[in-house]
Amino acid sequence: MKKVRVLVVEDSLSIRKRMVEILAADPELEVVGEAEDGKTAIELCQAARPDVMTLDMMLPIMSGLAATEYIMAYCPTPILIVSASTNRGELFRTYEALAAGALDVLEKPTGEEIDGEWERRLISTVKIISRIKVITHLRAKLGSKRHAAPAPPLAEFQDTRSACRLIALGASTGGPGAVVEILKGLPVDFPVPILFVIHLGRPFAESFAEWLDGLSPLRVSYAKDGEPLPKVGQGRVILAPPDRHLVVRQGKLRLTSDPERHSCRPSVDVLFESVARDFAGECAACLLTGMGRDGAEGLLAIRRAGGTTLAQDEATSVVFGMPREAILLGAADRVLPLHQMAAALVRLAGSPEPRRPS
Repeated sequence: MKKVRVLVVEDSLSIRKRMVEILAADPELEVVGEAEDGKTAIELCQAARPDVMTLDMMLPIMSGLAATEYIMAYCPTPILIVSASTNRGELFRTYEALAAGALDVLEKPTGEEIDGEWERRLISTVKIISRIKVITHLRAKLGSKRHAAPAPPLAEFQDTRSACRLIALGASTGGPGAVVEILKGLPVDFPVPILFVIHLGRPFAESFAEWLDGLSPLRVSYAKDGEPLPKVGQGRVILAPPDRHLVVRQGKLRLTSDPERHSCRPSVDVLFESVARDFAGECAACLLTGMGRDGAEGLLAIRRAGGTTLAQDEATSVVFGMPREAILLGAADRVLPLHQMAAALVRLAGSPEPRRPS
C-alpha cells in the first residue's frame, strides 16, 4: 500500500524530531522532509509534493501564515496547523491561515495528556486530512481583489414563504474562510439575526468571534445563555461558544452541555433542529463546507418545517462532506457556490442589495 508522504515544518528542533519520530513509526506514513522556517517549507513542498504538511504558525524568515497563503495559491497541499498559540495575536494568525486554506489545527502537546493520546491524535488527523482534495486559494495571487457573481433568482422563496426572522449557518473544515466571505458580502444594515455553529477545538476557538467581528460589517459575539434572540432589524452574528450546544427556545438563546452529536459539541444538527421547532417557515439555514454529516438532518428538519435551505456546492467547498450528505437527504432547496451565498441571504432577508465597487 502506498504510504502517506508527510512534510514536517517546525522551528523547534526537539519538537520537530519528536513529531518526525511519531509519524515515521506508523507503517502507513513516510516523512519526506523537515523544515525549520516558512521559506524552506515552501521550497520543500514544491520539490517533494507531499500528501500532507504539518505546519507551525510561529516560524522564522517567513511565518506559517505567509507560507500557507503561498502554498495554497501555488502548490495546494493539505495543511495541518500544529501550534501552541494561545494569545490573541497568535490565535488571529491561526484563523487567518484556516481562512487561507489550511484544513485543521492541532494543539501541541502540553505534557498533561494521557500517555499516547496526543500521538494517536496527530497520526489520525494527518491521515484524515491527507485524503482531502484541496482547492486552490487565490489570496496570495489576488491580494485584496474580489469578484462578485450575480445573485441567483430567489423570487419564488419571497413570494411563497413567510418573512425570514432568523438565519442559521453551520460549517466545519474550511468554515473560517467560507463564513468570512459570506459576512463580507452582507450590508451593514442586514436586518436578520444569524446564528452560527462551527467546529473548532476549544483551545483555538476562544477568540474566533472577536476575529470575525473585526472582519464583518455586522457585530459578532459568542452567545450567552438566556439572552433574548435579537429581533428583525437588529442584525447580529451570534456564535455557539466552545464545547456548548446552541439552541433557540421560546425566543431565547440557550447553551447546553448535552451529549455530543456526530462527535461534535457544538453541533450544527442541534442548532438547526431547534430553529425548525421554534421558527418553522420563518427561517433560513445554510450548510457550508465540512467533513462528516453534522447538519444534514437538521437542514432537512428546517426544510420540512417550511424554512428555506441552502447548501454549498462541491466546487467551492474545501470538504464537500456535510453539504453532500444534506443534498443526498433532499434537505437543500438550493445548492449554491460560495460566492452567491451572501446575495442569496440578502434577498431572503428582504434587505437592499449592498453596493459594490465597479
